[in-house]
Amino acid sequence: MAKAERGPRERMVFSAAQLIRREGVASTGMREVAVDAEAPRGSLQHYFPGGKTQLVDEAVGWAGGYAADRVARFLAALPEPTPSRLFAAMVRQWTDEYEAAGFAGGCPVAAATVDCAESVSSTREAASAAFATWTGAVAQALTGMGVPEERAGALATLMISTLEGAILLARAERDVRALTTVARELGPVLDAAVRCSKPSGRRPGGATPGTA
Repeated sequence: MAKAERGPRERMVFSAAQLIRREGVASTGMREVAVDAEAPRGSLQHYFPGGKTQLVDEAVGWAGGYAADRVARFLAALPEPTPSRLFAAMVRQWTDEYEAAGFAGGCPVAAATVDCAESVSSTREAASAAFATWTGAVAQALTGMGVPEERAGALATLMISTLEGAILLARAERDVRALTTVARELGPVLDAAVRCSKPSGRRPGGATPGTA
C-alpha cells in the first residue's frame, strides 16, 4: 500500500520502521519520523503518548507482521511450493533490494534488537514477538508442504536466523554473495525434511510392497 493510502498513524509506524532499518533506533528521531510520514509533528504525541519507545515498539511489531504476510505472498507466487523455493524467495527479496538500491537497509526487527535489547525491555519483548510471528508463519508454510510438525518450528528458526546473518554479511561486504550462498546451501537440507517425512515404501519386517 502506498504511503498516501495510509492514515497518519499508519504512516508514522511505517516511516519509523523504514528509518530504523536504515539508521537504527538511536538515530531515528520523532521529528524525522513526522517529516518522512508527512504528518504534523503534534500528531506524534496524540497517537503515541508513550513517546519514541511506543513508536519503536509498534514499528517492530508492524515489521514482524509484514514479514509473516510476505510468506503467504511468496507461497502464492510459487507454481510448485517447496521449502527450498520458499527460502529462495525470502532471500530474493533482499538480493533484489540490494542490487537495485544498494545496501543501506536491513531488518528493522534486528536493528531494534541490537540497539535496545539490553536497555528497553518493551522493545526487546516487541522484537521477540515479531520474530515469533514471522517464525510461526514460516513453520505453518513448511507444515503445509509436508515437513513434519515437530521439525517445522526448528527449520523455520534455522531459515530466519540464517537469513538475518546473511543480511548482515551482505551489508558489511556490500555484496549479495552471502545471501545467494545460504539459499543454495540450505535449500537441499530443507527439502530433505519433506522427503524424510514420506513413507519409505517398506513394510514392517523389511519387505517392500510386492515382494512378500
